[in-house]
Order: sequence, then C-alpha cells, then structure tokens
Amino acid sequence: MPKMKTKRGAAKRFKKTGTGKIKRSKAFTSHILTKKSTKRKRNLRKSGIVDSANDKTIRKLLPYL
Repeated sequence: MPKMKTKRGAAKRFKKTGTGKIKRSKAFTSHILTKKSTKRKRNLRKSGIVDSANDKTIRKLLPYL
C-alpha cells in the first residue's frame, strides 16, 4: 500500500506538542485591528490547543504528525 499524503495546508497550520496534543494559532489577527483592544490582540498572539471535537479530523489530515 502506498504512503498516505499529508494535507500541506494543515501541515503549515498545526504542530504537535510534547504531550501529543495539537497546537494551533488563533484566528482574527490579520486585519480590522483598530477596533480590537490591545489586551485582546495580545491574547490572540498566544497559541491554542485544538478542541476535542476537531482533534480526530485534524489527525486524519496529518497522518505522520
């Protein structure tokens, strides 16, 4: 059986943590930043963890993660 292909778009967006969880970057950071508070923008810079509802789907997209 041939190797499975990794979805390259997903590979650029997600990384694996040391404990095996999937790390993601937060949304709403690219434009329309004037109306967002400094505190909100600062918290958006931090990374997040993929929710359990989406975890299985992301792992299918990244078979070798």
